[in-house]
Amino acid sequence: MPERGSPALRRRRLGMELRRLREGLGMTGDEVSDRLGWSTAKISRIENAKTLAGQVDVEALVELYGVDGALRGVLVALRDDAAQKGWWEKYRNSIPDEYITLIGMEAEATVVRNWEPQVVPGLLQTEEYVRSVVQANQHASQVPPSWLQNLVKIRMTRQRTLLHESDPLTHVSVFHESVLRNQYGDARVMRDQLGYLIEVSGLQHVELRILPQDVPPPVSTGAFVHLKFPDFPDVVYTESLFGGRFVEDAEMVYGYELAFGHLMERALDEVASQELIRETITYWNK
Repeated sequence: MPERGSPALRRRRLGMELRRLREGLGMTGDEVSDRLGWSTAKISRIENAKTLAGQVDVEALVELYGVDGALRGVLVALRDDAAQKGWWEKYRNSIPDEYITLIGMEAEATVVRNWEPQVVPGLLQTEEYVRSVVQANQHASQVPPSWLQNLVKIRMTRQRTLLHESDPLTHVSVFHESVLRNQYGDARVMRDQLGYLIEVSGLQHVELRILPQDVPPPVSTGAFVHLKFPDFPDVVYTESLFGGRFVEDAEMVYGYELAFGHLMERALDEVASQELIRETITYWNK
């Protein structure tokens, strides 16, 4: 079972805390760089989590900012945690950087809310369905065949966060009814996938809703994932043909939150969604 917690997100937290301390003193990045003999770019990279500050760097910054006591210890410990490697790091050469970041954020999130108009949400896919989706999209994504098995392994390991006994991830999905009939693999793959949706929808921390075919989508947007954290601002992840993008602007994230709320209002409730899935399984039995 993979451990929950993300070094990538801790790096972001560290950067945010260091920026907050600097701005609280009314200091600019140029002033800090002059005092420490660093480049301004180095300050920016640390604060924006583009690079991990060394232990000596963190000590120098907290000394400059006059931080002592418990907070100093927290920042040093946060830097040490951020230096750890997540299970996904060994796949860094096989997947895009933004996907690496998404996996790290999922590992730290407490709630993930996913709208999906075309395929079963990633955290709810069976292994054979994953493989079929990746193969079907291979011509567009230009994923080398040698990466296929790694992509499947990554997806299945991500799913284990749903079953983490001590700290399960709350997962709320809304997807379009057409997803149930969009064929990936053969009829058996589809039956198994829909059966798995019935199984996981019975978990207390999983909520699954379907937007019916005859209900016009209340928002015009592609797939997105809204991640919530206990002590970090919400983040939205969107995906397109040429890669993923993170939305961190508070106003834009709130817009996605409202959009998801509208989708939930128009979607079937959990019981009706499960019944629709069962009915569609009979379609794949023909």
